[in-house]
Amino acid sequence: MSETISILVNTHTLVKIFMLGFAGFALSMLLTPIYTNYAFKHEWWKKARTTDVSGKVATVFQQLHGEKLKRNIPTAAGIIFVVSTVIVTLLFNLQRTETWLPLAAMAGAGVIGFIDDMLNIHSHGGIAGMRSKLKMLLITGVALVGGMWFYTKLDVSSIHIPFVATPLQLGWLIVPLFVLVIVSTANAVNISDGLDGLAGGLTATAFAMYAVIAFLEKHYGIAGFCLTIVGTLLSYTWFNVFPARFFMGDMGSFALGTALGVVAMLTDTVLILPIIGFLFVVEAGSSALQMSSKKLRHGKKIFRIAPIHHHFEALGWEETKVTMRFWIIGQVFGVIGLVVFFLSKQLH
Repeated sequence: MSETISILVNTHTLVKIFMLGFAGFALSMLLTPIYTNYAFKHEWWKKARTTDVSGKVATVFQQLHGEKLKRNIPTAAGIIFVVSTVIVTLLFNLQRTETWLPLAAMAGAGVIGFIDDMLNIHSHGGIAGMRSKLKMLLITGVALVGGMWFYTKLDVSSIHIPFVATPLQLGWLIVPLFVLVIVSTANAVNISDGLDGLAGGLTATAFAMYAVIAFLEKHYGIAGFCLTIVGTLLSYTWFNVFPARFFMGDMGSFALGTALGVVAMLTDTVLILPIIGFLFVVEAGSSALQMSSKKLRHGKKIFRIAPIHHHFEALGWEETKVTMRFWIIGQVFGVIGLVVFFLSKQLH
């Protein structure tokens, strides 16, 4: 017996959702020259990494990207799409049950990332910016506040497991799960932001997939929020593809990862997130494996350099080839995630 999906939606609602995406794109395009002029005038240059997480000289990274960063490329360009998303959502798509939480979480993580970017801009050498532990502690704080809102205000205490008809009741344990998802996703997107156009393209794909999921679940506010971000990211990626005019910085990557995790929780598809965001998992996993190997195997490495996108560069792949192939993989797994979502909905 075949299953069918019937969708009845008001034309005005559908048009509004697409117009939110266009508004995000247009506003980002308008804000880009303002940011660019200010960033170049005040020399918001991204500082080159001279040491790795263990404190040793980052020799391979310097060989791969040392020359590029001598071009004086501004960072913190995430302010463009974060501000654009905030403005569009506040003006046209603010809904208590659907967009308050992802918008607030995105803005909160963005502020943390912006502070880190400013520290990077004004620091000298080493791993410039805020200490990793402090960054994760602050992001955890944002996630904890969001998790409490999710549980107490939105009254969510269960998650859907794909292909299982009965939701898994977690009660208050939904809060630590929320925190784990948001912190993990924020960190994974941050790690993935290492090549021109890479993080922008991958997150645009992920949010596009979640726009479809939210639309099919009739969460039209969330769908519009996701398409707003897609629009802003298309504008950002236009300027960030090789050779990048600017970098999103931690403001952008933390904001995007946090928002993506919140959207996954709100659409009750948290277990589909690792599929749609497969490459984020691979990127974060490669860094974790590399650090573990160095600690447990007396400095021996699994990859020439982590995260894995730099490993492929070290093998001789052009930066653009790595980015484009990762985009393709991200799109394939995005579709796989949608297929899993469609199949799992048959049990509802």
